Amino acid sequence: MTVDRVIHSVRLAEEAHGRGADGWVAFDAGRVVETGAGDGWRDLAPRAAFDGAGLLLAPGFVDIHGHGGARVAFDDGPAAVAAARALHRSHGTTRAVLSLVTATIPALAARAAMVADLAETDATILGSHLEGPFLDPGHKGAHTASLLRAPTAEDIDLLLAAGRGTIRQVTVAPELDGGLDAVRRFVDAGVAVAVGHTGADFETAQRAFDAGATILTHAFNGMDGIHHRAPGPVAAALADDRVTLELIADGIHVHPAVMRLAFASARTADGRGRIALITDAMAAAGAGDGRYDLGGLAVDVVDGVARLEGGGSIAGSTLTQDAAVRRAVQEVGVPVIDAVEAATRVPARAVGRGHDLGSLHPGFLADAVLLDDEVAVRAVWVAGDPA
Repeated sequence: MTVDRVIHSVRLAEEAHGRGADGWVAFDAGRVVETGAGDGWRDLAPRAAFDGAGLLLAPGFVDIHGHGGARVAFDDGPAAVAAARALHRSHGTTRAVLSLVTATIPALAARAAMVADLAETDATILGSHLEGPFLDPGHKGAHTASLLRAPTAEDIDLLLAAGRGTIRQVTVAPELDGGLDAVRRFVDAGVAVAVGHTGADFETAQRAFDAGATILTHAFNGMDGIHHRAPGPVAAALADDRVTLELIADGIHVHPAVMRLAFASARTADGRGRIALITDAMAAAGAGDGRYDLGGLAVDVVDGVARLEGGGSIAGSTLTQDAAVRRAVQEVGVPVIDAVEAATRVPARAVGRGHDLGSLHPGFLADAVLLDDEVAVRAVWVAGDPA
């Protein structure tokens, strides 16, 4: 047997108890075909071999909620998508759902169609995430209030048709008129529905989850927090094993102590994590401070923090997923296996790709990230090839 590539002499991040630094993974035809320890990889006669020098090998990161980077937004067209994806790929995000901000229904449909076109030729683009316009004006964050609206069957059908099966996620405030019907309609079409930018109370969030919603958009942000007499949507999500909670681990959106509580609480009965580390990155990711535009709104980025010029609301982040994993490990105290899972297997599962993404087990797509002891990216592979 001959395989395309072997990465050897690594610690495998998915090994709960660790194999030491002699682990290896074999790639062939874009898939993981075998893993092991020691020198057994030599029997595979790989066409290329990479010495991992005892570093940590993780599956490629999967970002299910990010808006851009490298000074551009995904809404801006194919060239912008290519530039922003290149930036995030260099930080370990091998696959991504492209988040689109609130716009008019025709404009949003055109952008969803653009993402569908790109996904036909670039398998690292998993599809689109519509963050709006079906959001609560009272929790709008960095979305244009005048464009927000209650969902209708006609709007939903137009967007679904434009996306041609590639709309992976949509954020909905379920308390809006027609909100729960929208949840059901999107779920029936195979879209993962997230509760977010919402004024929903605990009971309304529960009804949304019972209607099929399975994600909480950037938990704690764009919604009421946990109060001892009004637990709100976060508590509803934490109590429901069906729900994945997105978390922006930039140290700005959520305090490390709260992140620690979320990681400890969001687990299924059989121990699986339910936290998905997202970037919610806007154009300033990887590009520095300055003035930016987000969905037609002016954003000032100062010391890496993005805020609307008008009102000062946080306007996305300047985060990359490697930095999110690093902060989870170094500042929050999350074990590295759990932090890696939150950037790989959990988000992949949340958008219906848990069967082939987010793991280095045989049969999965051959995406991998080599991390040093400071959780910094040393190398990236996509479908078995160096990125």
